[in-house]
Amino acid sequence: MSNNERRLQVHTLGPTGTNCEAAAHYYLKQRNHKQSSVVLHDTLENAVHGVMTNPADSLLLGCVVYPKLNEIVFRNLKSMSLHECFVMPTHRMVLAARDRSPVGTVLSHPAPVNLIEDRDYDIRLVTSNAAAALECSTGGADACITTSVAAEANNLEILEDFGPVQMGFSIHLPHGTTL
Repeated sequence: MSNNERRLQVHTLGPTGTNCEAAAHYYLKQRNHKQSSVVLHDTLENAVHGVMTNPADSLLLGCVVYPKLNEIVFRNLKSMSLHECFVMPTHRMVLAARDRSPVGTVLSHPAPVNLIEDRDYDIRLVTSNAAAALECSTGGADACITTSVAAEANNLEILEDFGPVQMGFSIHLPHGTTL
């Protein structure tokens, strides 16, 4: 079986609608891995555990601005290592809400929080951009910083569009694994 026919699992940050998920699909498409799949986890730390349950056919895809990527790299030096990095634009990053009511509380992953840090919002941190949209849609906050894809999937109204961001993504392989 050639490498591009191999059933590779790319473990990354979910839920669906994250920039990491988009990067994982992009990565697989660029390498013509048609039989491969993307496995979403609530944190990249949990994605590492997913990789290590089937290390021969798994890899970790991280985002270079993930708040604790340095810890993931250094805590797992005995089992995996950084293999490569690539750059691609994210989904459009947006401030979204259920409606146009005044915004007091905003959910955000730590990485894009700077988009609104100069505003007088009560910012609450969550595990991903898509998790922010999901929680916002159920009334967990007035608004969220999320991706345009996650906002649409959760029927949120876009209040402000910050556009896509050129972003780096990292590929981490268990030792002894080849692509």
